[in-house]
Amino acid sequence: ENIVTVRIHPTADVSPEAKIGDGTSIWQHVQIRAGVTIGNNCVLGKGVFIDRDVSIGSNVKIQNYVSVYQGVTIENGVLVGPHVCFTNDLRPRAVNPDGSLKSSTDWVITPTLIREGAALGANSTIVCGTKVGRWAMVGAGGVVTKNVPDYGLIRGNPARLKGFVGPSGRKLIESECDGDWMIAVDPVTSRQVRIPLLLWEVVK
Repeated sequence: ENIVTVRIHPTADVSPEAKIGDGTSIWQHVQIRAGVTIGNNCVLGKGVFIDRDVSIGSNVKIQNYVSVYQGVTIENGVLVGPHVCFTNDLRPRAVNPDGSLKSSTDWVITPTLIREGAALGANSTIVCGTKVGRWAMVGAGGVVTKNVPDYGLIRGNPARLKGFVGPSGRKLIESECDGDWMIAVDPVTSRQVRIPLLLWEVVK
């Protein structure tokens, strides 16, 4: 019988109140706080920080020096490139208007959702309150300030929609219209996906 175990580097700091799935690897100097849930077969690279109560799915890769703050949810199969920056406060301040130091109750978490299969390029910034759609791709250094549609390819500061990509990461190929939808094809997998026609025409 195969016994799958969690691999935790001796320099990592993992709360006993965190739940880690089978086959997950946690590398040097990672910190995982209480209430975190991480699925099966994930890889957390050097220097990753996972804040309280964050939920991460299975088969997720989080590369070196990423901080995933409270309020962020990452679904299955997501790639988070090195030095990706998440935020969770739309109005950040160190102090209150009277100059007193803010406490943990002096601000409001704004949630962020990264959907299944999405890829966040190196050094991209994901502003809180946004949703990155299924199989979407954020270019390196992109600053996400608005929701990203499923299969959307975005880049820039602020990041803008530049096209659509399939699960293979290659640009989708136009096939046929079906009412308000474009049926597009992944050139590698031949998988068909439906893209809103209005969005497809914008980036055609």
